[in-house]
Amino acid sequence: MAKIKHPDEIAFAGDYNLAHIDLFNHKGEVLDLKHIVQELNIYESIYKNAITGSVVVIDANNFIGKMEIQGLERLSFKLETPGLHEKELKIDASMETGEPFHVYKISDRRQLNDNTTLYILHFASREFMRNIRTKVSQAYNSRLDMSVMKILKDKDYLDSRKDFYYEPAGNTDKIVVPNLRPFDAINMIAKRTLPDKSHGVGYYFYETTKGFHFRSWENMCSVDGNLPRHPKQTFYYMQMKIDDPDIEDKIGHEYKSVESYRFINNFHDVAANTALGTYGHRVITHNMFDKTHNESDYNYHTQFSASVHADHENNYTDQSKHAVVDSVVDYDNETNVSDYPESRVSLQSSTKFLHNDDVGRYGIDAFNDSSTTGQRVSQKNQVVHGTLLKLVVKGQSYLEAGDVIEFNIRPQDTHKELVDVKDHRFAGKYIVVKIRHQIANSEYKMVLECAKDSSYSALASGTVKWKTKNSGALFSTYKDDQGSM
Repeated sequence: MAKIKHPDEIAFAGDYNLAHIDLFNHKGEVLDLKHIVQELNIYESIYKNAITGSVVVIDANNFIGKMEIQGLERLSFKLETPGLHEKELKIDASMETGEPFHVYKISDRRQLNDNTTLYILHFASREFMRNIRTKVSQAYNSRLDMSVMKILKDKDYLDSRKDFYYEPAGNTDKIVVPNLRPFDAINMIAKRTLPDKSHGVGYYFYETTKGFHFRSWENMCSVDGNLPRHPKQTFYYMQMKIDDPDIEDKIGHEYKSVESYRFINNFHDVAANTALGTYGHRVITHNMFDKTHNESDYNYHTQFSASVHADHENNYTDQSKHAVVDSVVDYDNETNVSDYPESRVSLQSSTKFLHNDDVGRYGIDAFNDSSTTGQRVSQKNQVVHGTLLKLVVKGQSYLEAGDVIEFNIRPQDTHKELVDVKDHRFAGKYIVVKIRHQIANSEYKMVLECAKDSSYSALASGTVKWKTKNSGALFSTYKDDQGSM
């Protein structure tokens, strides 16, 4: 008789519990797809407002016809790493204790042989579908995080019953939503939201397998804006040494081992970031109420320490963890890449008393609108166009987008026996910005896309003086031209 595996026992790294994958059709019929599912994928990202996913089905019994599958079904399952009992550590989309996903599309249907059909069911969270079906036309006058909560929980809009994790905002303003979809309305508010306990600008609104989140980048990097956030998992790139007597917990070791990794962007594109205003940015605001304007220049190197970054330890050590050093960049031997504010010039309106309040577009003094916008643009670019790392690891259901992980990578020229040596630039803490949960071939894997906007340790400032003896001669294409300057 075959031994029945206990649900709390991990047989191998990548083991998982998935009792069923139930499909409920519009007639109330239920079909367990688990034994005909070739692959299950769940996608979450801090850049996406809702979870999406797909199920690859190999059908030899024409279930697609018998169930009359058409894109109005519900998908119910519960995925967990064995031994994790807390609700917040599981991916619960069950009818009993969670909330099933909504199937919205069938694609890639093709005949594999005379009796077998392959097709893909695409699914998303309930709020994804509610967002498509509803519009918000309403004014909100409260703390901005509370305005988002009202849209999320309102029965006429998203009507979400899921957990909501939010970072308290530090600004209050009246927001008029002009007939927008709920996600668009929330994203509009997110751009204007300022954290209460840090100096960042702008929030991320996203859904993970554990609920909805409304928080700033600094909140992902730190606790209360000043305490370092501890990594949920530490990963290493190394081979599993089966015969190594020093490794007692081989399964735990494999969970920390990275199967493969690559840097999507491991050297900041200085040309692109310069043009985008990451380093230097001049923002001009025009106040239509009193016909005044204000100019503010953002400087990456002087304002870097004003906000919290991925490699946060404390305010003192973080001050010089720039991704790009402040060395001189031209023959003048004085200015660095941040000293050119006209790399990007933006013009925006800022109207006081728009709703009878003496504030600007962020709900604060309108005089600060230009400097706040410059900081918001730079911070977003530092994340999106910073160091991006993709890891393939064993599935761990408690990880979610927005978590901190640590990646201990050694320099290529380091001797293998020196295990404590870490790459001074690319090791350290990363924020998980995207996750793909993948169940295939009886194994649970995760593809993590991680970002950081800082360096593991401070980079030494350069002292090179760029010089040239060439002054450039002038040559006219006309023989009789004796032009002079």
